[in-house]
Amino acid sequence: MKTTSFVLWGAALVAAAAVSCTERVREKSDTMSIRNVLTEEEKKAGILTPEVMWKMGRVGGSALSPDGATVLYTVTAYDMAENKGRTDVWSVPSGGGEAVLVTDPGSNESSVQWSADGKTIYFLSDRSGSSQIWSAAPTGNNLRQVSDVPGGVEGFSVAPSGDKLMYIARVQVEKRNSSEIYPDLDKSKAKIYDGLMVRHWDYWEDGSNLHIFVAGLDGTKTVTGGKDILEGEPWDAPMAPYFDAAEIAWNHAGTALAYTCKKMKGTQYALSTDSDIYLYDTATGQTRNLTEGMPGYDKYPVFSPDDSMIAFTSMERAGNESDKDRLFVEVLATGEKKYLTSDFDYNAGNVRWDGNGTLYFVAPIRATHQICRVAADGGSPVEVLTSGAHDLNAFSMAGGRIVAERTTLASPTELYTVSTADGTLAPLTRTNGEIDDHIRMGEVRERIVRTTDGKDMLVWVVLPPDFDPAKKYPALLYCQGGPQSVVSQFWSYRWNLQLMAAQGYVVVAPNRRGLPSFGQEWLDQISGDYSGQNIRDYLSAIDDVAAEPWVDGDRLGCVGASYGGYSVFFLAGNHQKRFKAFIAHCGMFNFESMYGGTEELWFPNNDLGGPYWSDDPTAVRSYANSPHKFVKNWDTPILIFSGQKDYRIPYTESLQAFTAAQLMGVPSRLVSFENEAHQVFKPQNSLLWNREFFGWLDKYVKNRADE
Repeated sequence: MKTTSFVLWGAALVAAAAVSCTERVREKSDTMSIRNVLTEEEKKAGILTPEVMWKMGRVGGSALSPDGATVLYTVTAYDMAENKGRTDVWSVPSGGGEAVLVTDPGSNESSVQWSADGKTIYFLSDRSGSSQIWSAAPTGNNLRQVSDVPGGVEGFSVAPSGDKLMYIARVQVEKRNSSEIYPDLDKSKAKIYDGLMVRHWDYWEDGSNLHIFVAGLDGTKTVTGGKDILEGEPWDAPMAPYFDAAEIAWNHAGTALAYTCKKMKGTQYALSTDSDIYLYDTATGQTRNLTEGMPGYDKYPVFSPDDSMIAFTSMERAGNESDKDRLFVEVLATGEKKYLTSDFDYNAGNVRWDGNGTLYFVAPIRATHQICRVAADGGSPVEVLTSGAHDLNAFSMAGGRIVAERTTLASPTELYTVSTADGTLAPLTRTNGEIDDHIRMGEVRERIVRTTDGKDMLVWVVLPPDFDPAKKYPALLYCQGGPQSVVSQFWSYRWNLQLMAAQGYVVVAPNRRGLPSFGQEWLDQISGDYSGQNIRDYLSAIDDVAAEPWVDGDRLGCVGASYGGYSVFFLAGNHQKRFKAFIAHCGMFNFESMYGGTEELWFPNNDLGGPYWSDDPTAVRSYANSPHKFVKNWDTPILIFSGQKDYRIPYTESLQAFTAAQLMGVPSRLVSFENEAHQVFKPQNSLLWNREFFGWLDKYVKNRADE
């Protein structure tokens, strides 16, 4: 539920700002010798497999030096036998050249940041046993531990002035454990709550919060503590559940911090998305609310070069997490605000100032992500700078240069330079050259499908490698999660459309109703209409492609996660014999139990119309069309995945669906991961997931040798 979209934008903003929070619990990485070369068999086959995909180095966290000459970035590599990965810092000239390893391979590094003079780099590392801030020369020499904060640091940034740093650490604010409340019951294992929220995404609320600390930085002393600017306050900054450090920004003078926070608790917290941006003065310790009265998500502040203004994104509606991300600029002296994207019907994210009063940002446009720009004075319309079938997920800019992180449906993240003159892109890194040279990807086609209400819908069709139009191929309908998450030119290590195509399937990925990048009306339509037009959009897409002579209409499958999992469950009872097999991952099955078991209640209130006891006609219609109401129609094999730490869509939804399938006598299988939540992240779990996924499809969809 909004997973893909928020993770995408959160990660993009963190990468561009070069500051990010670590995982909630971070493992110390022993030295690993990771040598992910292709075997001779893999080279000869030339096909993308799960094993090959996990040999890819994953690029992220790029940051340009202040003079624009050098790019620092991270590459994460995984060792399948060790079941874990390692992240290293690399460097490449922005004008082109050889990439070199900056940090030694004995630990995990992340969150790379340059000093304002470009002479020092800062990053998080676990080399001392916990996540701490380290510094070095841009070459990796002169390595020094900057912080030694008890419990570790979960994010940071150094002030441009160079004399202060901000770090994020977890503090205990309230008592939740029974042994804390009743010291004589020291062996009791209970948590006690008097209000919502009890748990969030993959963890139970334990009375601790992430807080922002400010400390001095002199280049010689190790920082062991700082001033908690939220001392005693029972809320997170940055905000749960993504704890995105890009929600915090220094001004250039190093005298103020702007941060995002939702300062509310209990039922109000669970029902509202009303966050605000606060300005903290380091000299006086005073804090003021810059966006008071703006009711939706206000996030991601960025100071202008002269510190007189601050740019930020804002949603208008407090209960809709998928409202339009509007771009605003506020004059700090007067509080005057300008809405810069009022005539631009797309979201704004990853906002950056240049030195000439122009704001650059990323926007989802027609199932791609492009870099755009607009004058801060609002005197001109938004200009879309880049174009093409790609996603530019994050970028940094300095010294008149832009370097962006680019993906497509056929290629993982690599760095590209972007011309500020005409938006043309040029490749800068080639991290997975061996795989690029030997593994064939399938062709990606853009297809326009007419919907049942007469609209044009963009559908991505991914063909198997070495596609032969004289053959007939089985096909898969890919149902996107979110539900408001764009099916763009993304590259995923969990739901990878190229990986599906490489196993001999035509993949049909529609940008159905409810997805961003086609205007707010297209996006909003899905709320309150889960069982309606977007379901018809799915069927229009698969029916259109299945009519091609190179698709076997008798061998169709349907797969999806989260809202896509809901779509699978609903279609299992309403597909009129189209599909031979279904696969649902962490999907919503029973709306009533889902409402009582989830945590972010603003989501079902907005998208279902309210709680299940509501008499609102939208709510009544939504609950009447819950997938569990159509189980009597289930007659098609279904594979169900769940994560036992999933509290966003509680894993019990998957258990209910599996029980129903078993009682209906439908061929079914449940794969439940005890150490995963809403997504599958661990390497060996991923390989298991893929083996089960393709084994199920091969058995029930292919079911015979391809012609």
